[in-house]
Amino acid sequence: MIALIQRVSEARVEVEGGTAGAIGTGILALVAIEPGDGPVQVERMAERLAGYRIFADEAGRMNRSLRDIGGGLLLVSQFTLAADTKKGMRPSFSQAADPEEARAIFDTLLTACRQRLPRVETGVFGAHMRVYLVNDGPVSFILNVR
Repeated sequence: MIALIQRVSEARVEVEGGTAGAIGTGILALVAIEPGDGPVQVERMAERLAGYRIFADEAGRMNRSLRDIGGGLLLVSQFTLAADTKKGMRPSFSQAADPEEARAIFDTLLTACRQRLPRVETGVFGAHMRVYLVNDGPVSFILNVR
């Protein structure tokens, strides 16, 4: 499982002209499910999303987590993060889980995040989404859970 996380002052996902999910201060997490991902990866990723320290403390150091600041999490599925881009001029998506498996695992991750955090929003799995964000910093990290 791969997540590209971005510290945001606001973010939203639109589907077919309507807002599917929106947050203020928090984390936008674009998540790819890979073959073999299961409960272990879900629990580890949910804990990392809730506890990863990327928000400033009183001294200005990245020492606070989403849980610490009470911020929102916008969780968005994005299978393209699992692309193999090592050769050629077109990405291969053989490293992404098949859509039905990915949807089930993504939904489990969503539930696990909602158990850890008070505000979790999402897009629409498999839909064409428009993601808007104001990256705060900018601060972005890639989390891999294998």
